[in-house]
Formats: sequence, C-alpha cells, structure tokens
Amino acid sequence: MRRLLVSVAGPAIVAGVLLSGCATAPAAPPAIQTPQAPALTETPAPPPAAGPTAADAKAYVEEAEKKLGDLGEYAAHVQWVRNTYINHDTMWLEAKANAQVTEEGVKYAMGAAKFNDVAVDADTRRKLNLLRLSLTLPAPDRPGAAEEMARLSTSLDSTFATGKFTYKGKVYNVDETTRVMAESRDPATLRAMFDGWRTISVPMKADYVRLAELANEGAKGLGFADTGALWRSNYDMAPDAFAADTDRLWGQVEPFYKNLHCYVRSRLNEKYGDAVQPKSGPIRADLLGNIWAQDWANIYDIVAPKGMKGSSYSLDKLLVQKKYTPEKMVKTGEMFYTSIGLDPLPQTFWERSMITRPRDREVVCHASAWDVDNLDDIRIKMCTQVNGEDFYTIHHELGHNYYQRAYKNQPFLFKNGANDGFHEAIGDFIGLSSVTPVYLNQIGLLNKVPGEEEDIPYLLKMALQKVAFMPFGLMVDRWRWEVYSGKITPAQYNTRWWELVQQYQGLVPPSVRPTDAFDPGAKYHVPGNVPYTRYFLAHIYQFQFQEAACAQIGWTGPLHRCSIYGHKEVGQKLNAMLEMGQSKPWPEAMAAFTGKREGDASAVAEYFKPLNEWLVKQNTGQSCGW
Repeated sequence: MRRLLVSVAGPAIVAGVLLSGCATAPAAPPAIQTPQAPALTETPAPPPAAGPTAADAKAYVEEAEKKLGDLGEYAAHVQWVRNTYINHDTMWLEAKANAQVTEEGVKYAMGAAKFNDVAVDADTRRKLNLLRLSLTLPAPDRPGAAEEMARLSTSLDSTFATGKFTYKGKVYNVDETTRVMAESRDPATLRAMFDGWRTISVPMKADYVRLAELANEGAKGLGFADTGALWRSNYDMAPDAFAADTDRLWGQVEPFYKNLHCYVRSRLNEKYGDAVQPKSGPIRADLLGNIWAQDWANIYDIVAPKGMKGSSYSLDKLLVQKKYTPEKMVKTGEMFYTSIGLDPLPQTFWERSMITRPRDREVVCHASAWDVDNLDDIRIKMCTQVNGEDFYTIHHELGHNYYQRAYKNQPFLFKNGANDGFHEAIGDFIGLSSVTPVYLNQIGLLNKVPGEEEDIPYLLKMALQKVAFMPFGLMVDRWRWEVYSGKITPAQYNTRWWELVQQYQGLVPPSVRPTDAFDPGAKYHVPGNVPYTRYFLAHIYQFQFQEAACAQIGWTGPLHRCSIYGHKEVGQKLNAMLEMGQSKPWPEAMAAFTGKREGDASAVAEYFKPLNEWLVKQNTGQSCGW
C-alpha cells in the first residue's frame, strides 16, 4: 500500500486507536439552594448552562485544522528523514512524532462528536464528520481501553511482520513465500507454501476478536452502529446504501470475471490434470501464482493464448536501448502531465525527492508519493530501476503528487482525495495510458504501434492483474463488516472467509482448513486494520476515468488503445476535479470529470471487450461458473 501524506486527520495517518478520552460539553453548575423568602414568590432558578453553539463548532474546527496542519508538517519531515536515513535515532524521532500526531488526531476526532446535534453550515458539518471518520479503530472512552487497543494492534502487526514457517528444513517469510508461489509449477510445493504461510496467522485470532470488540464499543460511542458502519460512512451516503452500491458495481464486472475464471480454469486443468484442477467448479487458490490469489499475472506462461505470438517488444529492453536513466524516466512521467496542460513539478521536487537507492545508508524503497507541507513540497521516494514496472510506477506516483498539489488551496481537512478510492485511481488512470503502445510510440520509445494481433495478449495480461483482483478487493471488507456487525461469531470466522472467497472469487483452498485456522490474518490489511474497499473502488474508477477522458478527445478506437498524452482539454477537466479535494461529496467530483454522479463499471467491460469476446469463443463447451 502506498503511503500518502495527505491529511493528518485522514485514515492514512491517524492510525486508529484512541489515546485520549472523549471531550465532552461543560457540565452544568450545581443547583443553587435559595433560602425561603418571606414573600409569596420564590427566586427563580438560573437557566441551565447552554450547550455548544454553531460558533463553538466553527472555532473548534479552525483550531483542529491549525493544530493538525502544523503538527502534520512537522511529522512529515520527520517521517521523510526516517524513510531515507534509517537508524536508531530517526526511528526514535518518528515514533515520537507519530505518537503526537495520533494523540492530537484522536483528541479532535472524539471532541467533534459533541457537535453532532448542533446546527452548523455545510462546510463545518463536513469537516466535523471528517474528523469523526478519521478513526479507523476508535477506542472506548474509558480508562485503559486505548492502551489495550494499542497493545493488541502492535501484537497483530508484529505477528504478521515476523511470520515464518519451515518447509523441508528451510525457513520461509512472506517475501520468500511470494517468490516461490510466483515461480513454482509444482502443485505439492504450491500447496505447502499456501498452507505454510497461513500457519503464521493462527496465534492472531484471540487478539483480533478482542480488538474487534473494543473497536465496536468505540464506534458506538461516536454514534455508529458498529465499526463496519463507521467505515462505510466515509462515502457520502448511508452505510447500507454504500454496501448496495458496491454490489451494483460488482454486478457490472462479474460476467466478464466469470469468463476469465472459466478460461484460466481450463488452462490450469490442461497443465495439471483433473486430480489437481478439475474442469468444472472453483479454482484451487494456490495455483494462481500469488500468495493470496489476488493477482494472476504470474501464471501468464500457463494461460497465454495458443497460436498467438506474444508482444513484439519489451518495454524493459526499449528503455535500456534508448539509454533511459531513472531521472529521465521521472522527467518522462512529468512530461505526460505537462502535455495535458498541468504545471511542471517545482524545482524542490528534483532537489528533495529520492529517485534512486543511496549507496551509503539504509532506506525504505517501497515507492511512495509525499506532500510534506500540504502546499508545494511534493516528492517521490523510489529506488528506481530502469524497467517497465518502474516506468508505470513513476506515472502512477506522480498522479498522487499532482492530486496533492491541485488541492493545496483547500482548507486542511479537505486536502485529500474525494474518497479513499480516488487517490489510487488517479495514478492508475494515468498508468493505463503510460503502458499503451500508442503512448510509447508518441514519446519515441516504440518505432511502430503493433497491430490488432497483439491486442489479446496485451489485454489478457492486464485482466490477470486488474480484473482478477476486483472480487478479492470487495470480499475482504465484506468479511470484516460481518465480523463487526456480529453476523458471524469467532467460531465461524474462517469458514465464512472461505465461503466468501468461493462466492466472489470462485476459489477454494487446496485442502481442508484446520479447525484452528485464522486465514484472514494471513493478509496484511486484516491484522494491520487497513480498510480494503478503497482498492476495489480504485480498480473501477480508473477505467471510468479512462473512458471519460477518451470521450473528451473524440477517441473512437478501442478504449485500451487510447492515450490522452498531449490533450490539454483533458487536463483542464481533470485538474478541476482534483482541485476539489474532499471539499464536496465524491459524486460531485466524479461528475466534474466524467459527467456521471456515480461509479460506473461498464467502462471495464468496454476496455476489455475484445478480450471478453475472445474468451467466450475459447470457453465454448465449458461449464463456466462454480
């Protein structure tokens, strides 16, 4: 997950456990005992103390924005130093800064609840709601609860981070397990890796159950039915309405996913035989090249179209042949954004970014986009290699930076994506153009755009990444919503997880799961308590943005061949949406660019239309579905 230093009050930074109690309205003074007067009338009692007013609410929000903005800028500088100079002292400094940020964010979030029933203007109400919603896991307002939640969260995170298992005398961590599952084509080895990694999450269950109980208690204190309802309230609609809307979006994609599933299952059956992968029913989850079966791109060699030549070019080789350096790759990414009319990156970006791995110190290499001062100090942090993957990643990360700069003039609490799916979607939308042969030809990397004969392999690779992920992106939080609502008990956690995996993904584990298994914990975002529906939304929105942009330039060809490079009319509308930040409900931001006020996954079907038609033919005679 990429770190976006966007809003200290937002869920990316205020980590979710409460470290202070709820600020409450001032208590009424004790009643005054008036002596009995000799007259026939009594002295009237004083009126009760007035509750908080609209003016109080506005002043509270202004104070929160000033405090959180200043503290956030300080913390961002500290976090940058720790990420680019890892040593004992920078880790100590970051821990101290993060604790300050969390404590203040929690204090203001809890305090915002006292204005729930105060009539205020629309902007103030929105800011108060954003403060309340910034807590991913709110602690109950009673002594010891916050400390217990902090201990549980740290324990869960550490259990995942240090997870290891042994197979045939060798110890495997998550990185080694991921590598073997991507490369191995031996079913016994794949099963051992799949089962082995899931042993690391068994000890998490008791802590997870307790943490969920505490978070629910805290969510109810903020006025929500449960923690899942709190998470679903981040989307400018009622929690149940949001759940129904994601079901609607999935319904638009599901027919295509089932065709992809059917084709992949058939090719796996050819590879491994009926005993390993039957011709009908669900797919065995460990055969898909990914530890969580969320991305199937690693098995392209198994499912590659028969009788079709692969790509006529390698982006990796083109970049080397054209003597690209990491800096030139970033300059090329910037050139994409300036070509659509957006301003160049500031000089400080080039002076302060970390574009390559330093030789003299330890750093965090995971690619990330930074907004250090909530104004113009935007940066990227990457250990860039000259290859196609990093070429795409650069275009993606710069999308975050351009979004961050676009909303710099918004009030602090509105400096964020329209919803948590937008920030990722913007980068991925630009990324869709960045790997098209048309764009590579436009910038001189590719001499000739390949013909339609290469479309199916191109689209199949893309679908194995983008479309295969979508049901997983939806399913993770579906399970957590049921945990938080009490629909399932701890004894049902693992069984229900696999019921949902089968329902949405059409997958099954390679063997019967042990009775003590806690397989959800084997995915980082569950013990890490990171909401996941944002990634499902981002995978939908990026195609919706692509379709809208290509319509704006009058593109009439296949959607997957459209590049918006050089089209300033797109940049003008895009920037108008980006500048809104989180100041308005996200449907207004969506309408500003696409003309539609709702998410629409029909663009996914349009993008992959040639592939879907091809898959239907390949699946002739197959019993699709599961």
